[in-house]
Amino acid sequence: MVEASGGHGHTEDELRCVRRRYLSAEAARAIAVQIANATFAARSTELWGQGSTAVASESTHVRAYDQNLFTEWHSRYGRRGVLIYWHVEKKSLAIHSQLINCTASEVAAMIEGAMRHGTTMDVEANYTDSHGQSEIGFGITRLPNFDLLPRIKRINKVKLYRPVAGEPDAYPQLTPALTRPIRWELIAQQYDQMIKCATAIRTRTASTEAILRRFTRNASHPTYAAMLEVGRVQKTIFVARYLRLRDLQREIEGA
Repeated sequence: MVEASGGHGHTEDELRCVRRRYLSAEAARAIAVQIANATFAARSTELWGQGSTAVASESTHVRAYDQNLFTEWHSRYGRRGVLIYWHVEKKSLAIHSQLINCTASEVAAMIEGAMRHGTTMDVEANYTDSHGQSEIGFGITRLPNFDLLPRIKRINKVKLYRPVAGEPDAYPQLTPALTRPIRWELIAQQYDQMIKCATAIRTRTASTEAILRRFTRNASHPTYAAMLEVGRVQKTIFVARYLRLRDLQREIEGA
């Protein structure tokens, strides 16, 4: 028997018993949700302002010993460890965290956290770095109706999609950045299927990771192609807004 420090009289075996019986991942998440909700309720609007509806999300690589069975090699960081994906609201309160595989999609982790955080916060927008954005990310976040607001590296290399065909000279100043027109007919054909996917994610019938994995195994799937097309629309709109609105640039950089 090892006596625990602090003079409370609890042995190491007793503490281990409490940990085994009561400290589960579900219990820890419930505690985190209660702390977040209590913080939201206690904040004075005179001091903190109105409640935020946006979160910033990013993964953190936590280095661990090679002998730890939970560790994985991550090519980006060049070492073994685990990835923790965080969602933090504007005033620096973490509302969700999750352990993800080093090969997992950050887009899926972002959507799961924004929709499954369990707090009283109503998330309408999500800030990410370049690793958290992609055309499929823009598309799949549009379906549950929240905005993806990434900081895009090399934004000067991004291509903008034309809204309609047959008007090659409609935007002469943007000609070097423009590419093909959006395939609206594909979006219309697959609209019902895309809504089914969004409903499955919202009702937890299927996880975002499972849906994305299914599509990436069959990249020619018409519903996946339609989601990509929605993503190209949304990304074009976002880039146009970002380049035009200085306040949006400051907001994203600050987040």
